[in-house]
Amino acid sequence: MSYLNEKVSYLKGLADGMELDANSKEGKLLVHIIDILDDFAQAIGELDEGLADVNEYVDAIDEDLSDLEDEFYDELEDEDFIDFDELECPTCGESIYVDEDMFDEDCEMEVACPECDETIHISEECGDCCCDDKEHI
Repeated sequence: MSYLNEKVSYLKGLADGMELDANSKEGKLLVHIIDILDDFAQAIGELDEGLADVNEYVDAIDEDLSDLEDEFYDELEDEDFIDFDELECPTCGESIYVDEDMFDEDCEMEVACPECDETIHISEECGDCCCDDKEHI
């Protein structure tokens, strides 16, 4: 952001070269405008430095998170991941993913569509479920 400071310095030089009367209305106005521009340039420079610090911090967090993900997922085996069934909402056609372990003892489940908020009743086909009643649809 040094170019802003340079431009403000150039304006100060122009104002000094014009030999503005700081007591006239126009002179007061221009001097104050240049002072405010200088304040803005310094504030933007401080923000830029702060942003650089935040970017460094985010990069460090990203590296740490990447290390943790590598360590965590290396320890997991394929059976540790949840299998989801993909269903389609009959009202709006949105894809809904359902965990098979969430079925109740009657092999039924109710879920709300994330798109249209419609309540969907789901029955798991017998054979894969845990109940003895084989009359599910």
